[in-house]
Amino acid sequence: MSFVFNSGKTSLPHRSLLAMCICAALPVNTAFAAPQSEDTVLVEASASPQQADESQDYSVKTTRAGTKMMMVQRDIPQSVSVVSEQRMQDQKLQTLGDVLSNTTGISASVADSDRISYYSRGFLIDNYMVDGIPTFYETRWNLGDSLSDTALFERVEIVRGATGLMTGPGNPSAAVNMVRKRADSHEFKGDVTAEYGSWDKQRYVADVQSPLTDDGRIRGRVVAGYQNNDSWLDRYNSEKKFFYSVLDVDLTDMTRFAVGYEYQDINVNSKTWGGLPRWYTDGSLVGHNKHDSTAPGWAYNDKDFNKVFATLTQRFDNNWELTLNGTHTEMNLDSKELYLDGLVDKTTGLMESFYGASYPVVGGTGYNTGKRKVDALDLYANGPYELLGRQHQLMVGANYSNQRNRYMNTWANIGPDELGSYYDYNGSFPQTQWGDLALAQADTTHIKSAYTATRISLADPLHLIVGARYTQWSSDTLTQNIEKNNTTPYAGLVFDINENWSTYASYTSVFQPQTVRDINGKYLAPITGNNYELGVKSDWMDSRLTTSLAVFRIEQDNLGTSTGQIIPGSAGETAYTEADGTTSKGVEFEINGALTDYWQMTFGATRYVAEDSDGKAFNPNLPRTTVKLFTSYNLPMLQELTVGGGVNWQNRVYQDVATPYGTFRAEQGSYALVDLFGRYQVTKSFAIQANLNNLFNKEYDTNVGQSYIYGAPRNVSVTANYRF
Repeated sequence: MSFVFNSGKTSLPHRSLLAMCICAALPVNTAFAAPQSEDTVLVEASASPQQADESQDYSVKTTRAGTKMMMVQRDIPQSVSVVSEQRMQDQKLQTLGDVLSNTTGISASVADSDRISYYSRGFLIDNYMVDGIPTFYETRWNLGDSLSDTALFERVEIVRGATGLMTGPGNPSAAVNMVRKRADSHEFKGDVTAEYGSWDKQRYVADVQSPLTDDGRIRGRVVAGYQNNDSWLDRYNSEKKFFYSVLDVDLTDMTRFAVGYEYQDINVNSKTWGGLPRWYTDGSLVGHNKHDSTAPGWAYNDKDFNKVFATLTQRFDNNWELTLNGTHTEMNLDSKELYLDGLVDKTTGLMESFYGASYPVVGGTGYNTGKRKVDALDLYANGPYELLGRQHQLMVGANYSNQRNRYMNTWANIGPDELGSYYDYNGSFPQTQWGDLALAQADTTHIKSAYTATRISLADPLHLIVGARYTQWSSDTLTQNIEKNNTTPYAGLVFDINENWSTYASYTSVFQPQTVRDINGKYLAPITGNNYELGVKSDWMDSRLTTSLAVFRIEQDNLGTSTGQIIPGSAGETAYTEADGTTSKGVEFEINGALTDYWQMTFGATRYVAEDSDGKAFNPNLPRTTVKLFTSYNLPMLQELTVGGGVNWQNRVYQDVATPYGTFRAEQGSYALVDLFGRYQVTKSFAIQANLNNLFNKEYDTNVGQSYIYGAPRNVSVTANYRF
């Protein structure tokens, strides 16, 4: 958000009011923590167009990511990326998936037109949080978590590596926390956005907040939006509606309460289920056009989210703070889809099964429904304490989560004769005469945790963070009742080299119960392991610019690895086997924030190697080396104009796939995607922005497996924004 003040007509009382408004526009904890002197500086900076508008920075000065203790990023002994609201607006990161695809150290594996799984350091990210409360999901039943609209969020925080202190169970990949917008403004304000773009895209968003009482102690905010778009894929259409409201109440000067509701509805017609056949039976590649789709006209995939949440924050005179978060979430899935999966005979066009004559199936149809319910509470307190004449910080908390999953389906296999020649296929396959839905999965997972961490000042430049989380995890499934208990330790040492630079070392263990089964139907043992990290961080200009360099090593045992076989008697469930000695090691670098008052940039580079116990590449379909850059520049000589762009580059990736004709290799060479954007501030209230993605229309594969899935070709959008 931008603020324009006329300093020449501002009296002293109005300056105080402005300072209050600016504080209210900041994240709540930042506003509480800022000293009075900084408020004065902010007011004066806003009064002059020649001074920096920090609200447009890509950096976020403080965060609770990693430890739940409010700190600047260079005091956190882990790799942390924070994507600000301004960067999401500039780069057009409109879904959580967009954010992750453009975050340092994170890569995507695309299953079809809507299902995308995200990885960090070679491992799946399965831990997504909203306002610090975790939800776990399974890739087998994708309910659209990555499609969450960023119009509802103030920022997105990503902590890479193991995050057991924050989340308890979880992969040593990363934890993603979406921070919702709050009703912070003590004056009526808002903005309305209209966007039009390639493939008949239209998107409308309104974001309005206002005090509801004269004294501003009760405030409300509403965000509502609608989006409709086609795709470069034939027949595809997506429609999304979302609504978000929050009520913030200052019960006292020290007590704040918030309650809100979130709704998202996503309807997709002719959604693909998997990709396009990759190989002929002789191992050569099948030719396709970018717009080709295997989805029939009757296919659809509908998802909706309903979330209710509440937060109570109590501050005390001794600078301690108590926070209670609670949420109830319901997510629903309803879909009918078709997939093709096989090799194509070059002469006849008939398809052959990947699994040989014993399983002559080249595709299938499925009718799937599902529901996920989550009830969760999180209570924690943090504040300073004195010991041996030095000031330290303590955090202690407890968490309870009850997650219920229920999925039903029915399906039909497609044989080669039933499909006919692939050359003649145009998506006109008839809809299956569906049988009754059968229960495919039902489980209830209970998680109870107690956690604590303390930041001990050993000396003026040296701080030690130690903590632990005790977790009781249990799951009732259709076939087994599983109970696992674990204590996850955490330790980090931070040494301040000077006022700008620090170095750190950290360790945490890995604990991840698995919900996949072996060929006999038995659930795999929990993943265990260790996460080590060393790094150097810096911040500049009062944390407006941050840098980090980290080296890491991750060790895992009992890691579930797909066998490609189907568990007998299951509803198409893939069997897994346990693998010990899986490791990932590498280096990450990131710079983020304001290089100058006019120049914002985020730049990240990652290189890692992941191997199993035999020294073979683990998940070789994921890029080992990635470089991601995005920047914006506000022209000093024409301050109404901001220009910028970015590039995402990754190295070559591959995957070997067993077929009846031998092992074929799917491969995607290294490539770069270049984006551009520009924004012109027509008036103080009205702006127009244009974004051009994939400037050079690069053709690339996003699946790198037995199917081929094209990435988005060149596309453009124009956005008009009015603020009031």
